[in-house]
Amino acid sequence: MAAARTSKNAPPQHTLVLLVRHGQTPTTGTTLPGRAKGLHLADTGRAQADAVAARIGALKNIEAVYASPLERTRETAAPIGKAVGVPVKADRGLLECEFGEWTGRKLSELNKLPEWKTVQQYPSGFRFPGGESFTEMQLRMVGAMDRLGAAHRGKTVVLVSHADPIKAAVAHALGTHLDLFQRIVVSPCSVTAILQTPTGPVVLAVNSTGDDLTKLAPS
Repeated sequence: MAAARTSKNAPPQHTLVLLVRHGQTPTTGTTLPGRAKGLHLADTGRAQADAVAARIGALKNIEAVYASPLERTRETAAPIGKAVGVPVKADRGLLECEFGEWTGRKLSELNKLPEWKTVQQYPSGFRFPGGESFTEMQLRMVGAMDRLGAAHRGKTVVLVSHADPIKAAVAHALGTHLDLFQRIVVSPCSVTAILQTPTGPVVLAVNSTGDDLTKLAPS
């Protein structure tokens, strides 16, 4: 009976999810690489990955590190896993949006298309030709966060992903409509921290690139 009372009265367990965008690649800011294989971190990106690993390594209670299966995310996650002493696991829920026929195209070409205005102003109504919709991407990413967070309840989990999925996850956590998610900035190797609680998510940090992560706490 005493054990039952202890369990019943135990405080709810919160899970800290750290979303990390991969480091800079040779095409960052110029091309829409999507899920194309063979894109690795640039030297700058590797330095960014080492720096974010040192920041995350200062935290305690990190139980798992997951990464999108693409090379640039796995290369970003590798030093993080080493810093916290856990193996990196791949999870397809963290993948970049499927850009379909737009994969690999130059951004300077894409932003001249009439569809580009829809991408920026009405993303919830857009599907990439032969690819995924932003709504599907958001559902997939949020679902992965919920699933992986539940698997490590009460701990800290690191998820290494891509800019758009992270931005969409932040919008969801904030209760912001997907059509406004393009207003959120997620830089290479930035850390976004979301606390999963029984009463809903709490956004502790967005696009953190140099702050002391040990000070993360709800106000």
